[in-house]
Amino acid sequence: MLTRALDDTTLADLVADATAAPSMHNAQPWQFRYTRHSRTLALRADFERAMPEADPATRALHVGCGAALLNLRVSAAHHGLDALTTLLPEPSHPAALATVRLDVRPDAPREPADEALAALHPAIRDRHTSRYPFDEQVIPEDVRAGLADAARTEGADFSFLTPIHLETVLELIRDAEGYDRGDPAREAEQEHWTRNTKTEAPVDGIPDYAFGPRDASERATTRDFAGTGVIPGRARVLFENRPQLALLSTLGDRPTDWLSAGQALERVLLTATLHQVSTSFATQPLEWPDLRWLLRDPVYGTGHPQMIIRLGYGPSGPRTPRRPLDEVLTIEP
Repeated sequence: MLTRALDDTTLADLVADATAAPSMHNAQPWQFRYTRHSRTLALRADFERAMPEADPATRALHVGCGAALLNLRVSAAHHGLDALTTLLPEPSHPAALATVRLDVRPDAPREPADEALAALHPAIRDRHTSRYPFDEQVIPEDVRAGLADAARTEGADFSFLTPIHLETVLELIRDAEGYDRGDPAREAEQEHWTRNTKTEAPVDGIPDYAFGPRDASERATTRDFAGTGVIPGRARVLFENRPQLALLSTLGDRPTDWLSAGQALERVLLTATLHQVSTSFATQPLEWPDLRWLLRDPVYGTGHPQMIIRLGYGPSGPRTPRRPLDEVLTIEP
């Protein structure tokens, strides 16, 4: 039940929180449109920010937008709003990804699900992708279980790789890195989304200060945004010998599943952040269909892999830039 209109300050807070989500190459491929009379915030894909070489089906684009949608739901719960969410509300319009009807509820106790979402809100601003080495401390079982529960709440499966499976996935990551380096079109696409902060003030993409150091052993799982280029003075350090990797999967592999995967991913990342666990991604083999299928555990694996997440204890990583709200938010009567 609505008790008051949604003010512009709250609306700006909601969208700012939503856009703090991660996306492939920090392309931020989303647009938000708020309609006052229906109090509905629509999430639309910005296909001009798609990556036809590495993400031709726009799977990763949908995952990033799903992560933004989860942040929006968390922010709504934090602000005491009911958020009625509908995925793919216009099947004939692929850019229409979700609508969120925002109602201000009367003074009443929150539902447990809303309490759980609101509790994640402090992590939105603290979550950053870390392309730095982590130490060898093992993530405790109770934290691992909590991360799996977070993904399950959003309809996805999350599991840490077993030792044998880990070796297979590490080989696939290295294979994918080799494929990328041998593909000039992909290399150019990645370079398009990197930013030299000495010559520009970026609002999107991966700034050079977020590249992280090179792995002295050449076995790091995170994508090296320097590509085949050389950055003078860039540090070379050893990364963890056996990274703690987890696979996030969904039963289906359609746009609605990709959006659910994005929401599950962000819920996992925010939960990890609250436990002081740093995170990054190893998306390279997901971008090659022949390698993506091989990511599944040969014994226990089911479903479709949507993200490889590296977790551990170490630097949280720097904040990367975000587009101004007036570029991503439109308000209509």
